Amino acid sequence: MNNAAVNIYTDGSSLGNPGPGGYGIIMEWSGKNYFKEFSAGYRLTTNNRMELLAIIVALEKLKKKGTTVCVISDSKYVIDAVEKKWVFGWQKKGFKDKKNPDLWKRFLAIYAQHQVQFQWVKGHNNHPQNERCDSLAVKAAKSGNFEVDIFFEKLKQST
Repeated sequence: MNNAAVNIYTDGSSLGNPGPGGYGIIMEWSGKNYFKEFSAGYRLTTNNRMELLAIIVALEKLKKKGTTVCVISDSKYVIDAVEKKWVFGWQKKGFKDKKNPDLWKRFLAIYAQHQVQFQWVKGHNNHPQNERCDSLAVKAAKSGNFEVDIFFEKLKQST
């Protein structure tokens, strides 16, 4: 599949868009029978924010800079933005008129610290890790134990 030291599987969910949301992450270390799962819920957010935040949080959890990583996601939003280099153009223009500038800036800061490749998988297509991440994300979105997406909630109040 790839030669990454760590495979990161992610998914995001929003019950309503916007609405309560969550993300799910599985991190698998290559050559080791070792993996970790993470999730968190937010009281008001969007699906795209959760898709992007899942990847950010996973990359931020890596302890060694320069880690070779393969991010496996069903998010065309994130993967296309990076692989087609759109996000770098958005960055040059200060993210003018782009959604989620707070998260894209955070993503670019951590993305630059590792060797990251992306692999798209079709969502809800019986991919075991993607299905598990979806389950974690939906459970977090329904948990009632929410973090606050401060940037997004302030933005919603001002519109």
